[in-house]
Amino acid sequence: MTTLLSNKPLFSSLKPSFSKASSKKASLSLMLAASAFIITGCQTTQHMGTTPNATSGVVTGSTQYPELLQSFNIRGKIGITTPKTQNSEAQTGSAFYVWAQEQERFAIDLTGALGIGHTVIEYDGRSATLVSDRTGEIKAASPEELLLQATGWQAPISQLRHWISGRPAPSDTNSQLDAQGRLQTSQNGDWVASFSYNNASTRTPNKISVTRADGHKVIMTISHG
Repeated sequence: MTTLLSNKPLFSSLKPSFSKASSKKASLSLMLAASAFIITGCQTTQHMGTTPNATSGVVTGSTQYPELLQSFNIRGKIGITTPKTQNSEAQTGSAFYVWAQEQERFAIDLTGALGIGHTVIEYDGRSATLVSDRTGEIKAASPEELLLQATGWQAPISQLRHWISGRPAPSDTNSQLDAQGRLQTSQNGDWVASFSYNNASTRTPNKISVTRADGHKVIMTISHG
């Protein structure tokens, strides 16, 4: 197995201008990213097309979905669109991200972050914290509440771990499969998610597009490892 400990930490781009509180959060991000990267490292170095912890599936009704990923490390780009309202014009924003997940805990590092500068979002399974250049530190009960409070943007962050794994979230309805038996669309409340895959044999998506009837849209590209 190729050691990954010498690689540059995924969250090493955190700016030193953050407050002491944000530095503490950055350290937690580094620890979480390192643990997730080490856990998935062996499988990733064996075959770059293999998704960690996704080789087996579980049956939901008559459908077999990949297992929920317990640890992963992904990166990519996320774009958000909000519709025109009586009080504001339609808006778009985008950011590059690095996401480290360990069980229920995660840390997301965002650069070019939707108009608020470099941002770190963390969730420990009970509460969420956001630290950015513009807002400083903000706490909330959920990542969705944090994002809305800091930016005005809306996104179904809590469902993404399941969708990244190629399976519906527990509260999803109306899930549809493609010709290969993979998750193609799934609905969560007002959000409808659509999934794209690299090739016919891949079980986890490389792109997720989530829309609402009112015009909200979130597009997320995904690269494992």
